Amino acid sequence: MAGKAYKVAVVGVTGAVGQEILRVLERRKFPVAELVPLASERSAGSETMFAGKTCKVGKLAASSFAGVDFAFFSAGATRSREFVPAAVKAGAIVIDNSSAFRMDEQVPLVVPEVNGDLLKKHPKLIANPNCSAAILAVALAPLHRAAGLESVVVATYQSASGAGAKAMAELERQVKDHAAGKEPKAEVFPHVLAFNLFSHNSPVAKNGYNEEENKMVEETRKIFGLPGLQMVPTCVRVPVPRAHSEAVVARFAKPLSPREAKALLAKAGGVRVVDEPEKNLFPMPKHASGELDVLVGRVREVPGDPNSLALFVSGDQLLKGAAWNAVQIAERLIDLKV
Repeated sequence: MAGKAYKVAVVGVTGAVGQEILRVLERRKFPVAELVPLASERSAGSETMFAGKTCKVGKLAASSFAGVDFAFFSAGATRSREFVPAAVKAGAIVIDNSSAFRMDEQVPLVVPEVNGDLLKKHPKLIANPNCSAAILAVALAPLHRAAGLESVVVATYQSASGAGAKAMAELERQVKDHAAGKEPKAEVFPHVLAFNLFSHNSPVAKNGYNEEENKMVEETRKIFGLPGLQMVPTCVRVPVPRAHSEAVVARFAKPLSPREAKALLAKAGGVRVVDEPEKNLFPMPKHASGELDVLVGRVREVPGDPNSLALFVSGDQLLKGAAWNAVQIAERLIDLKV
């Protein structure tokens, strides 16, 4: 990425994903000539750190994007619908972390390791997928390319970070209260998360699946270009600070042995195979936290069905599930000389 430096806006900069985007930009040495940190009126005027400097957070407005090259949006679907058009009109390439445009037929939904070729069309607006869908897609992509994905049954173990910084703080507070002999209280979540788990806290639709589960189905189909893909997701909140895990059973058009699958995964971008049965060492959120790669392991046969495989996946929800995937898209666009 040597050469030009860019004016970069981060919308929702004070939130968990916004802060992670700043850290990833630093970590990747992204060529930022000027940072434009933006947030709602409530957070405007506060300060944030970037590249060793203190930056004042500006109030998000339609006029905020003059001269901006890349705009990362992480302030929710309502803000994105309101302000993304202004950013695009100003000439910025927008990478949106919200659900606002994911299922828009005109907007590519991109996981670079899976469908990064869509970026060759130089889109001005790119949607970042739901965190669970992105992590799942990275794990399944190399297997799909080899054997043709037909169906997926997946149970997710989703961390507090998926609900933002306040949810992470609530989990920590509940653990401390429990240790002190106090009764933990739930404010962000509908139930106490510490030493507990519960069905994902999104509304349940008429089909019996909650919003998170329906997002996984719709977005996975779009990412892979498989509108008829059969999926049965069950999304669950677990008392983990960050990093989602997923237990997956995938069926393919052709037989694929665990040995072949692990060889394909070992060569795939964005994947790290963690599969050491003799040590009982497989993907864990503790090890996935802070990692850019998705950890994949416990690859095994489904008895009686040579076309199916079971596997276990862990990926950092704030990184591959959000901030890193977004910055990775921007890096790819720079490599394509947009």
